[in-house]
Amino acid sequence: MRITVYDVQRCIGCGSCTFACARRAGNGGLSNTAIAVRSSGGISKGFSVIVCRACPDPPCAKVCPTNALIPRKGGGVILNPAKCIGCKNCQEACPIGAVFWNEEINKPVICVHCGYCVEFCPHGVLRMEDSEVEAHAK
Repeated sequence: MRITVYDVQRCIGCGSCTFACARRAGNGGLSNTAIAVRSSGGISKGFSVIVCRACPDPPCAKVCPTNALIPRKGGGVILNPAKCIGCKNCQEACPIGAVFWNEEINKPVICVHCGYCVEFCPHGVLRMEDSEVEAHAK
């Protein structure tokens, strides 16, 4: 399963998804959130939701010199923080900017597709869906 941005036109920029993600990580602030909502040019232009798209062949994992990012079944990656050296190669490699950074611990914050943010989106912007990899395996 993976998180998908189902209908970005429904997004009002409330940030409920970002705060839910941070709370799941045990933080009150946003230093550990793996999802972001950005203005696309003001209220009239709408918003964009930045979250890992669960690449089947993740470029972030390919550039990690210590193999700290392990490709996960269904796409995306799981971070092994003990192996991470904080080089930020993964952040630079992500084509959509979905590798966030926790400056406090100097490690990436990447969505694990748990779906917690989906539960807190009041407007149905996000959904949990089978990834293409999983769909083809069925």
